[in-house]
Amino acid sequence: MNTMTLRALPAILLAAFSGAASAAAFQNWEQDAAGIGNAHAGSAALADSAAGLYFNPAGLTRLDGVQLSAGVSGLRPRIGFDDKGSSGPATGLGDGGDAGRWLAAPNASLSWRPSSDLAFGFGISRPFLLDTDYENSNWVGRVHAQDSTISTLNYNPAIAYRVSERVALGFGLNYQRIDVDLAGAGWRLKGDDGSWGWNAGALFTLSPAMRVGIAYRSAIRHELAGTANGQAARADIKLPDTAILSVWQKVSDRWEAMGDLSYTRWSTLKRLNFVERGSGVSIAAEPFNYGNSWRIAWGAAYLVSDAFRLKFGLAWERSPQGTRGRTARLPENDSLRLSIGGQWKAGANARLDAGYSYLYMKDARIAQSRLAGGGANLLRGDYETGTHVVGLQYSVGF
Repeated sequence: MNTMTLRALPAILLAAFSGAASAAAFQNWEQDAAGIGNAHAGSAALADSAAGLYFNPAGLTRLDGVQLSAGVSGLRPRIGFDDKGSSGPATGLGDGGDAGRWLAAPNASLSWRPSSDLAFGFGISRPFLLDTDYENSNWVGRVHAQDSTISTLNYNPAIAYRVSERVALGFGLNYQRIDVDLAGAGWRLKGDDGSWGWNAGALFTLSPAMRVGIAYRSAIRHELAGTANGQAARADIKLPDTAILSVWQKVSDRWEAMGDLSYTRWSTLKRLNFVERGSGVSIAAEPFNYGNSWRIAWGAAYLVSDAFRLKFGLAWERSPQGTRGRTARLPENDSLRLSIGGQWKAGANARLDAGYSYLYMKDARIAQSRLAGGGANLLRGDYETGTHVVGLQYSVGF
């Protein structure tokens, strides 16, 4: 493969999928706070810190000795509703105020490479995260949603092996805890569970200046045990699997470019149905009706000096929700992420990364119906949404 082909490959890979986009729903991409500055472009190909094992465990083979990464991301969504004709016997008053709040997403990872070809890693992350609460408990959509929490904590041991100088493979297990608490006026669904999944990846070093990574995280099925409107109940929820294709390229002594394409199979989540324990009789259900989604990202880094690197990027994320599937619980739309960040060397083997992103979203139209108070209640209107993301991460080698 000649030099011209190598340099053109990132553009070819991304252009081939330029009609696609992606959605987050309540999937949390902030598993490596250092990646915020370039919109997480190149996530499965960078392999520059232990935190990268979440996106591609094969990258562990590029880290020398023992490496530690610890970071935290803060997310602040804005969720504002504009009523346009809501109606029903249980409808409240007012637009509900801002349902968004600050969310913290910490990440920590450790890697160890005992030989040139073998490496191990362990990571802790929060891959799915939702926390919204309408300020006014008597708002017009109170029977549809009041407060909503879906929180996960993921433990990910991994192993990687370098097959050759050009190919490395990685595999990991995931034990994931989930807590669900969804409520509206007169009803509440709660449950928790712990289940297993897996992730795998491959890293191809095409030249000293170019890497391509592919990775996959499996779906995880949870059997929630909890309550529905005060009754002992259970429910099944299958969180989606995700596939990633990434490219990293050193363009010059100072410039690096990276790209990312991901696909998340949200169609695994259509409806959360709580049934009575023992009898299996349905007590209550929460609709999702998600479709599959895409995400595409591009990023770059510029070496300003030996101690400082400037990063920036953008990503387009297509929501798995349409007007029919959109609910007051998470009324998002397609988004454009704009990112900027920096990296400072804090010593011979340490660095500090900081980044900021803003996710701009188009107004989202909603027409959601729910039975309550003896009849159908229609929530009709538009949502104005957007999200601020900030992150800080420290990485060090021993």
